[in-house]
Amino acid sequence: MNPNTATITKAEDKLSFEKPTVEDGSAMWELVDNSTLDQNSPYKYIMMCEFFAETCIVAKQNDQVVGFVTAFIPPEKEDVLFIWQVGTDASQRGKGVASRLLNSLLERDSCQDVRYVEATVTPSNKASQALFKRLARDHDTKCDVSECFAEELFPGDEHEEELTYRIGPFSK
Repeated sequence: MNPNTATITKAEDKLSFEKPTVEDGSAMWELVDNSTLDQNSPYKYIMMCEFFAETCIVAKQNDQVVGFVTAFIPPEKEDVLFIWQVGTDASQRGKGVASRLLNSLLERDSCQDVRYVEATVTPSNKASQALFKRLARDHDTKCDVSECFAEELFPGDEHEEELTYRIGPFSK
């Protein structure tokens, strides 16, 4: 088996969790385009696959991207994995795919020094709030929430404030 691929079989579904390739970038963009997530440019997804593959992950079913996490380790916070975006196809929601993506990512050698996971989440995004609280609960650690980006920082009237969710410390 490819060391960059973990396979999980659950009933009739077979998912593989892999490092993304640049060819996965457009599928990630399309998944977001068909959701309520903030849409970034296609370039962002391709760039994340090229330059941050060690800290990003895709879930595939029958060679199709059905979930992903884009993340990076900030240079000034080498013990933090910052989660930029988590996306799952509608067919996979409610199956724990997002949690399995995060846990698979945290098991990678590239995340061996990670003691905290951080993400920004809007107050109305109940699914992401539950995901990060579950991550803390599953790892028997804390989930602290604090202000990050005020609503008035965003252009237009369409973006809520972003709160920082900080999960950890993780014990290795």
